[in-house]
Amino acid sequence: MVKSSKQEEKTLFPPQHQDEHPGMEYLMNPLPVYDDKQYTGSHKLKDKVALISGGDSGIGRAVALAFAKEGADVVFVYYNETKDAEETKDLITSLGRKCLSLPGDIADESFCIQAVQKTIETFGNLHVLVNNAAVQYVQNGLESISSDQMLRTFQVNVFGMFYLTKAALPHLEKSSSIINTTSLSAYEGNPKLIDYSATKGAIVSFTRSLATSLADKGIRVNGVAPGKVWTPLIPSSFPAEQVAKWGANTAMKRAGQPVEFGPAYVFLASNDSSYMTGQILHLNGGLFVTS
Repeated sequence: MVKSSKQEEKTLFPPQHQDEHPGMEYLMNPLPVYDDKQYTGSHKLKDKVALISGGDSGIGRAVALAFAKEGADVVFVYYNETKDAEETKDLITSLGRKCLSLPGDIADESFCIQAVQKTIETFGNLHVLVNNAAVQYVQNGLESISSDQMLRTFQVNVFGMFYLTKAALPHLEKSSSIINTTSLSAYEGNPKLIDYSATKGAIVSFTRSLATSLADKGIRVNGVAPGKVWTPLIPSSFPAEQVAKWGANTAMKRAGQPVEFGPAYVFLASNDSSYMTGQILHLNGGLFVTS
């Protein structure tokens, strides 16, 4: 990750929203909020097993913690960020749930197959798959996007989702849930994230098509489209002056915190959303988009 320079402008987040996270101090100021200490689970995912890609930080970490509080055991895969992964695993086990963390690249199909196999070997079941991992590379225009970058973005964001889902399907039974993380950029586009936006648009179509395909098996497929969220991906991608104003164009005049996304994934993973498939939840601070 590229480190962002210190922000001199007034932060959009009050001090009470900052949380202790030593693994990210060098990168983010203020720190992201990934856990609501007041959140009390109600066994919505009791004894379920969830596999989450990109579960070490940001939205993935918030989802992992929310799932654990709802009674699920969690497997998450991550790429390189070992310290964040260790912290996330410790947080999950401190909640009394089992956790397995697997380092690797989801752009590699063999790793995705192994991740699912390891999940089954360890827990015996798989009930929820969250395809959340993604990469983005800021460029000023299409002419600045290399073929290698375009390929890498699709390999991680789309092919990785395809590989994990294909490997997981034989183990998913009726009432299982697949949740895909797309993005606001799939709907409104982004001139500096053309390839990333294209992958997120593909994820929307993948979600809708797969939902139709699996409906007769009782497996639900839905997605979440985050808007401006305060995650490590932002200061590692954008210049400091843009980061300082992240989310200011929303109706709420701020970026979302990862913790605000966990309950949406719990809803889609649980029986609360039993009559919902092929749908996208829009959590974007009040920006209107068609779904």
